[in-house]
Amino acid sequence: MDTTISNRSLSANEKQTKQRTLMSDVYDRLRRDVLDGVLKPGARLRFEELRSHYGVGLSPLREALTRLSAEKLVLLEEHKGFRVAPISKADLLDILFMRKEIESMGIRLSIQHGDDRWEGGVVAAIHELRKRKSLDDEGRIDSEWELRHKAFHYSLVSACGSPRLLQVRDLLFDHADRYRRLSHHYPAEVRDHLAEHIELSDAVVARDADAACYLIKRHLERTVQILLGDKGLQIEDDA
Repeated sequence: MDTTISNRSLSANEKQTKQRTLMSDVYDRLRRDVLDGVLKPGARLRFEELRSHYGVGLSPLREALTRLSAEKLVLLEEHKGFRVAPISKADLLDILFMRKEIESMGIRLSIQHGDDRWEGGVVAAIHELRKRKSLDDEGRIDSEWELRHKAFHYSLVSACGSPRLLQVRDLLFDHADRYRRLSHHYPAEVRDHLAEHIELSDAVVARDADAACYLIKRHLERTVQILLGDKGLQIEDDA
């Protein structure tokens, strides 16, 4: 083989790998900033500003934004460019509707197909969750509790046997979480997070599918009720 051609091919492969790495990195950073509310709902995403802030070129930025657009976290408007997906009461209620259906389906399938190892994972996840308080002294969600909370909810559906269900479920979880993170204060006195999660885990471990599905739907509804309450998000009925 011609070593010159081989070196050129290697160089091209290295360049492609570097490009993919840059895109993945800026995608992760943009996605995190959208979910955390650093990039505000409805905000225009101008390439020059993004290039300066994230320190990358146009190509990885465009690829990252296109990927986020496919997830509906960013919108691409004809002749206007990209902007962060807006928020609205109607959208939040639609997310709630879909989450109730997907989460309950995932739990029901996991109870049907899950083995002892899956069951042990649920027990371990609730054990870790109960070791951490959900809110700090200022009423904000504790970051370590967040990670344990996400892991617990995933454990409930992890044995469903449907990768596509889990993919849709994860995206809906993140869309819902964006609303919660945009709330500046989460009143602790209106609910007992731990009691709700323990009750839910007990029903799942007991393999009581009807009770578990009822409890997950009620749990999700309570979160949205709080977000739409007087101390929650101030959002319009329409985007």
